[in-house]
Amino acid sequence: MGSAATAPGDTPAQGVTAQVARLNSELRHHSATDVLRRAGEEVPNLALVSSFGAESVVLLHLASMVNRDLPILFIDTEMLFTETLVYQQEVTERLGLRNVTILRSGSIRAADPDGTLHQRDTDACCALRKTVPLQTALRGFDGWISGRKRFQSGTRAALEHFELEQRGPGLPDRIKVNPLAYWDPADVQTYMTENRLPRHPLVAQGYPSIGCEPCTSPVKPGEDPRAGRWRDSDKDECGIHFVNGKMVRTGGRT
Repeated sequence: MGSAATAPGDTPAQGVTAQVARLNSELRHHSATDVLRRAGEEVPNLALVSSFGAESVVLLHLASMVNRDLPILFIDTEMLFTETLVYQQEVTERLGLRNVTILRSGSIRAADPDGTLHQRDTDACCALRKTVPLQTALRGFDGWISGRKRFQSGTRAALEHFELEQRGPGLPDRIKVNPLAYWDPADVQTYMTENRLPRHPLVAQGYPSIGCEPCTSPVKPGEDPRAGRWRDSDKDECGIHFVNGKMVRTGGRT
């Protein structure tokens, strides 16, 4: 596995921290394509994680123009909408993505045999079906790309293009890349229209943010786009953007 270069006297952790700060400073006003290209240059062992949800096609299209062989990880929780599974196949073929891996947990039958864990403990269900399979798959990568954006929720309001993901004692830090961090809803819709990208069929039915079927509901006009995710609970993240129970630390700007 490759690693980021470090300056003389730096520890690896200090080197990655400085790298994240430098990249955020240098690319603050650059395009998402520039961010993707630079990420590929500086973090050569990189994967893109996609839910193939409501807005995922934008980042996937950008990535396809930079590198169609970029590893793309898609987590099939076995509770996704059928529409999402069909859409994943359609988008993969349309964009000519050549390196898509479908991840599934190997522990579902033992840990949730009747498929009701989400009714008792949504955090445990997300960990079982999403977080653990993803973190296992990401062990071989120095960094990963996400489609998160500042406008999506309060926990993402300070999102930068590059983040430092501290993985815990004995594990090397990773870089997380958010090429669309500064995009707003109009940017997303304009890009999809101008590039004639296929839309997730559930968006037209009132689902601006799409996760697992049991924990996703339609959103009313005027509601937050993620209001339909884990409705009537304090939960607003599935957990894949947490490490050791905490949001990953965002790299500062200089």
